[in-house]
Amino acid sequence: MFLRRPPALAAWLAGAAAVGRAGARGGGLLALLANQCRFVTGLRVRRAQQIAQLYGRLYSESSRRVLLGRLWRRLRGRPGHASALMAALAGVFVWDEERIQEEELQRSVDEMKRLEEMSHMFQRSGVECHPPEPKSQREGNEDSGGKEQPWEMVMDKKHFKLWRRPITGTHLYQYRVFGTYTDVTPRQFFNVQLDTEYRKKWDALVIKLEVIERDVVSGSEVLHWVTHFPYPMYSRDYVYVRRYSVDQENNVMVLVSRAVEHPSVPESPEFVRVRSYESQMVIRPHKSFDENGFDYLLTYSDNPQTVFPRYCVSWMVSSGMPDFLEKLHMATLKAKNMEIKVKDYISSKPLETGSEAKATTPSSERKNEGSCGPARIEYA
Repeated sequence: MFLRRPPALAAWLAGAAAVGRAGARGGGLLALLANQCRFVTGLRVRRAQQIAQLYGRLYSESSRRVLLGRLWRRLRGRPGHASALMAALAGVFVWDEERIQEEELQRSVDEMKRLEEMSHMFQRSGVECHPPEPKSQREGNEDSGGKEQPWEMVMDKKHFKLWRRPITGTHLYQYRVFGTYTDVTPRQFFNVQLDTEYRKKWDALVIKLEVIERDVVSGSEVLHWVTHFPYPMYSRDYVYVRRYSVDQENNVMVLVSRAVEHPSVPESPEFVRVRSYESQMVIRPHKSFDENGFDYLLTYSDNPQTVFPRYCVSWMVSSGMPDFLEKLHMATLKAKNMEIKVKDYISSKPLETGSEAKATTPSSERKNEGSCGPARIEYA
């Protein structure tokens, strides 16, 4: 297998060669220095290619990821960014930098708790409920002297409330939905949302949706999602990492997703790549995971890379989000009533990935990082 040189490195070598030729015509020390740099750099690149080819023959892909992860941690922060060079040469995804951490999941759960507390307080006083601002952001704004934009109510229905607020320094909005369903169970709703194969059937906008890679440490997984956008816009594609948690003790479910870059999914001229995307869904059952009724909190933002004015993009998202949630709800009802087979992500063990999981068994330190208590179901 032949590994191509990174474009930036190839351009640098070409530049060094040009300088060397120019210096050679004029003679002098500069020509010798340029030739020496070009020779040494080229030698090291060829050596790295040879090492990558050797390990490619000796080890499986999962084993190479473990090896590269160790090199990344060891070289990270050193002059010359050797870790970035190694990652580019090996063409693998470095989970140590991109996996969704436990803290990200917990922040979403804490937001749900704050909103529930505020909602109960306002219901008792008869005041309209607005979602509370995260504590960490409030403190940061007070220190900097700036003011976070307030949430603006966009839609207010009995079981569906939608807010938005400008994202500081951009022309975009962040959206937040607080809703309730009483005719499906939290388990059914959660499974339908996670099942990529079933979504291809109920979501007509999906062009492609597949899992690219899974992390055996945390259960995070990288997905590639291609979706239609309204005419005359090009279709958009998303590469994102997601992770979910089901906490039986605290009766809560959470799903967190955010955009990443993955070497096996380069940008395609057929689609517009969305590089800024975040989504957090928290589900709170009214009783249990298998009884009808739950509340949910969805926080969402992305940059669809459009040339339309801000109010047009806001209208598309504000109208598209309720439509998507209703389609998700109807798909859950259909799966329930017609007994369509949907993968049960709550009961399954996501880390069972055969020989690959065995080849990348984490150390005791990593196991503790992603471990769950006796009442908590593992992540995927």
